[in-house]
Amino acid sequence: MAAGGPHHLDGVRFQRAAEAEAVVAQITAAGGRAIAYGADVTDYAAVKAMMEKVAVDLGGIDILVNNAGLALRKRFVETGPEDWHSQIDACLYGALHCCHAAAPFIEARKNGRIISLVGDSSRVGESGLSIVAAARGGTIALMKSLAREMGRSWTTANVVSLGLIETQHSDKAWLDANREKLTRAYPLRRLGLPEDVAPTVVHLATPGASWITGQVISVSGGFSMVG
Repeated sequence: MAAGGPHHLDGVRFQRAAEAEAVVAQITAAGGRAIAYGADVTDYAAVKAMMEKVAVDLGGIDILVNNAGLALRKRFVETGPEDWHSQIDACLYGALHCCHAAAPFIEARKNGRIISLVGDSSRVGESGLSIVAAARGGTIALMKSLAREMGRSWTTANVVSLGLIETQHSDKAWLDANREKLTRAYPLRRLGLPEDVAPTVVHLATPGASWITGQVISVSGGFSMVG
């Protein structure tokens, strides 16, 4: 919505169709063009079909934002293969599927953008989030490799690494019960909001970021300070 234009929304992936349609309505009301597409990012065939439809309907794909994820907070010794597969399938394979299916269309534009959202636990580690941190660490490696490989088509690939963001899907009761303890880990003494993240993602998608690639940019209220 911040960038506008028909090709700045290559597809919206939500768990609930009503949420996607609400975003489409907002963009349309603001004078933009938007279409919501549904796909399970853990299913490569479904993702590939979605990307092909997006490319046909919107005349190509310029920008891919990988923001699907799943984090189950458990001590590592209490996890099992089911926990590993569900989080790795959503966080790592989801990014792999979307990047692989969208890459031919993005490279054809000769000015494409791939932006993946991860958590800062993937950079510094975090108790209880070992599996999702490992999966997101793989996503960081994927973006750095794609930045090198796809640079010849003037495609950039970057990562936005987040602290704890409060959204409508957050466990509000858990956040409220632990807010004081959580905010002590942040120099800015608050948790993040979606509007803290969006401007960085938008910037990486614009021509002004055409010489930024292979980078991991933290938007985390200072949770991690990685050189």
